[in-house]
Amino acid sequence: MAASILAVFPGTFDPITRGHEEMIRRAAGLFDRLIVAVAAGHHKKTMFSLDERMEMVRDVFADLPNISVDSFSALMRDFVLAHGAQVMVRGVRGVTDFDYEVQLAGMNRKLMPDVETVFMTPGERYQHVSSTYVREIASLHGDVQGFVSPLVHQRLLQRVKERQSDN
Repeated sequence: MAASILAVFPGTFDPITRGHEEMIRRAAGLFDRLIVAVAAGHHKKTMFSLDERMEMVRDVFADLPNISVDSFSALMRDFVLAHGAQVMVRGVRGVTDFDYEVQLAGMNRKLMPDVETVFMTPGERYQHVSSTYVREIASLHGDVQGFVSPLVHQRLLQRVKERQSDN
């Protein structure tokens, strides 16, 4: 009997997009269990707090029992090893992402030689979608409805409205 495979899909998810969602759903079909690891994002100024991002991710995947959501703030290596994961899943949209991700995978292989990195690409429909673009377009009152789930869309609209009232 094959051992149960645990994979980790890390990211900042500020906010989680349809591109993330599509890849995570596909990864959940490939592995027995999948942890969506939400980065604290100390190196980035996020639109949503860590708790808000985790809540959105949990809500988006509430229908998938083999997905859990957790956070991390240190090295991804420490998180992966602490959870006993055998695989790390990384999303790649294009050549720029690929170059960065190959270098990162090489470093991770040195740090955790028993953990495999699996690259996934979003479907053509979401190839161009990034959280950065979604935040920027939403902040400028553009329509991002097709790029995020309805729940995330509502949260984005509310956050933009809150930020405007603060100014």
